[in-house]
Amino acid sequence: MPEYMLPGLVAGLIVIVVWLAWRMRRLEQDLPEVLVGEVGAALAGQHRAMLGDLHDGLARQADRLAEHARADRDLLQRGLAGASGQLAASIEAMTRSVDRRLETLSGHVNERLDEGFRKTNETFTNVMARLATIDEAQKKIDGLTTNVVSLQELLGDKRARGAFGEVQLEALVRNMLPPDSYEFQHTLPNNARVDCALRLPEPTGLVGVDSKFPLENYHRMVGQGVSDIDRKLAQTAFRADVRRHVDAIASKYIIPNVTSDGAVMFVPAEAVFAEIHAHHPEVVAYAQGRRVWIVSPTTLMAVLNTARAVLKDVETRKQVHVIKDALGKLAKDFARFDERMNALARHIEQASKDVQDVQVSSRKITAHFQKIESAQLDQGASDELVPVVVAHARRAEGGAG
Repeated sequence: MPEYMLPGLVAGLIVIVVWLAWRMRRLEQDLPEVLVGEVGAALAGQHRAMLGDLHDGLARQADRLAEHARADRDLLQRGLAGASGQLAASIEAMTRSVDRRLETLSGHVNERLDEGFRKTNETFTNVMARLATIDEAQKKIDGLTTNVVSLQELLGDKRARGAFGEVQLEALVRNMLPPDSYEFQHTLPNNARVDCALRLPEPTGLVGVDSKFPLENYHRMVGQGVSDIDRKLAQTAFRADVRRHVDAIASKYIIPNVTSDGAVMFVPAEAVFAEIHAHHPEVVAYAQGRRVWIVSPTTLMAVLNTARAVLKDVETRKQVHVIKDALGKLAKDFARFDERMNALARHIEQASKDVQDVQVSSRKITAHFQKIESAQLDQGASDELVPVVVAHARRAEGGAG
């Protein structure tokens, strides 16, 4: 029996004893005094006997309860020991599992950290390379800024602009034409010196190309923050500059019976050339009326390419007789080749015919040998065989000779 039931059982027995004592007192009060002595003695004996039995029962019950308590304690201790062992084993297994997972997690964390460090290093390396590229680009930008400033300073001076246009013109001409088809700073019979003289075939003849760079009024015309009145005045001045350049080229570089009936005005800036042709068609018409052709670097390349094609065609025409002589010699050589090829074909055809004859004789000889082996050859057949063999042999010797 569990220990927690023992106090309740003892309390119940005490209640029963108290109730029996109270009951005996009531009986004593209710019985007549005559019967008190006799009944009291009997009841006292019974009461003592009952108390003794109750005491013995309580003692036995207490012993059983103590024995059950000891058994319960032993069972509880064994259960606690087993549970403690199971708990220790579970804790140990859990510890091992946690250790394995921690090791796995630590490995993954190390891999991730290594990968993160590697990517970080790669990123840092790439960033450094990009920074180096940016530094190099910055240096180039600084150099370009310096060049732009130098170019602005260069284009701000009229003489410097003229020299810039002449250098650009010279580079284009040298890259497109052969050396004997042009001359720079050529002096004409009127003592005018042209920037470049193109020596083209007749009837074109000598073509003057002069570089002009009308820039001041162009900048005033396209500048920011310019009023409409100032812009119109700049446009008028720009048209006047172009007309003045056209008149100078037409009067200096177009000489009858010396140069071509036209000249070329080279504008080194594509923007200025586009402005002239897009917004000032009257200036273009005026230049064409004076036989002056306005070109930019791009259009000048097209003109020079055409001139090169013309020069090449003229040189080809000059070499026509040489080509004809070479074709005549080639025709004679081909005729001789044809004759020799025909002779070779005849020889090959004759050899093929001889080979066929020899093959026929070979088949006949083979057939006769087969008859000899079969013992079917008579004397007449052998007499006929000898002349045939001799004839074919002589013919073969003659073909080989």
